Amino acid sequence: MNLASQSGEAGAGQLLFANFNQDITEVKRASRAAGLGRRAVVWSLAVGSKSGYKFFSLSSVDKLEQIYECKMGPHCVAQAGVEFLASSSPPTLASQSAGITADTEDVCIVERLFSSSLVAIVSLKAPRKLKVCHFKKGTEICNYSYSNTILAVKLNRQRLIVCLEESLYIHNIRDMKVLHTIRETPPNPAGLCALSINNDNCYLAYPGSATIGEVQVFDTINLRAANMIPAHDSPLAALAFDASGTKLATASEKGTVIRVFSIPEGQKLFEFRRGVKRCVSICSLAFSMDGMFLSASSNTETVHIFKLETVKEKPPEEPTTWTGYFGKVLMASTSYLPSQVTEMFNQGRAFATVRLPFCGHKNICSLATIQKIPRLLVGASDGYLYMYNLDPQEGGECALMKQHRLDGSLETANEILDSASHDCPLVTQTYGAATAKAYTDDLGAVGGACLEDEASALRLDEDSEHPPMILRTD
Repeated sequence: MNLASQSGEAGAGQLLFANFNQDITEVKRASRAAGLGRRAVVWSLAVGSKSGYKFFSLSSVDKLEQIYECKMGPHCVAQAGVEFLASSSPPTLASQSAGITADTEDVCIVERLFSSSLVAIVSLKAPRKLKVCHFKKGTEICNYSYSNTILAVKLNRQRLIVCLEESLYIHNIRDMKVLHTIRETPPNPAGLCALSINNDNCYLAYPGSATIGEVQVFDTINLRAANMIPAHDSPLAALAFDASGTKLATASEKGTVIRVFSIPEGQKLFEFRRGVKRCVSICSLAFSMDGMFLSASSNTETVHIFKLETVKEKPPEEPTTWTGYFGKVLMASTSYLPSQVTEMFNQGRAFATVRLPFCGHKNICSLATIQKIPRLLVGASDGYLYMYNLDPQEGGECALMKQHRLDGSLETANEILDSASHDCPLVTQTYGAATAKAYTDDLGAVGGACLEDEASALRLDEDSEHPPMILRTD
């Protein structure tokens, strides 16, 4: 998410953006020689800053391993220090089309496609331009320019979504061509949208109104509207799909109630109360990969974790104590109370909570499993990644296990490791200077043609290259 202030100022450590990749995992094939048929899971984080962007891998709580760094300006380097661009001359039109230039400084959006080498980049210096690159080879695949500032980019293995304030562009991830444009959407200055990572339920969710909390659900495969969900009375503030694409979590600008709906039917499945005393700004919603837990962070110091479980109804029992009779009378009385009060009795409460060491910072949260233990990860604009333990049985208040700096600092042993300790440094190639002929798409995006030489180089999946990337030039 965008960690910069509304004025465009970066957070601590010059951070502008932080996000976990779509399934929050970097999947690596287990050793065949060892006879292991399973896959190991490593959690991945992307960070954009004033100087470029980085990728981090979390295989343990004790270390935040920097797996890639691209510093913009006179030099762009990978973790092993390989030089990408070493020219002080002004970039030409050709180099802008096929190489690293000054317009990729101040990276305000950097979205990586799962564990692949595909990355989408937007810079504050060129906020209307999207660059799609193969970051390990240091090559640009294509770029598109839009009519307004790019507010968000979402990717899965089928589609790439570009969100502007009043329109959404749906690209085919296989050749990056624009398939469909959703025009004249309600004003969406925050670029709020969510894209399911599931291939079978490839839905896009975005605000259907600027005044109330309606959610428009769009089928990005068949390119048609799927449903309109009246989720809240107030405008929307946060949206998140679960991994299966069958559940959608929503929160409004009021921030007191979190709701979960079935997709595409739009039936309300769960309703959780985050708080009563004060309205807050919800920063982030995130499901666990198994869909059992949902985290909600805000501009307060508390992160709430809800458990998505349906309580089995027990046959009514006659109370045998005075408190039992009182409870039965209290529950019976809810049928005579106003509907708003009755809803509060029926709303779920947080299963677990986290107390952050700050208040008021933008942040993004994720529920991950690291070293076989459920964790809550919080990346914040104060420049730190916080890691908490979650007890999946008892819940309660989560304990802070470790915090790591996100600016590449090597000040202490608890922070980012020196790149010299990395087992597999990335060896990258020089950005090419081939000229890419521009073309105009009648769906509204202007893009540089994809580079034909990259057709066989790009991997959407590091293990099997599935699905294939087909790049064409006009």
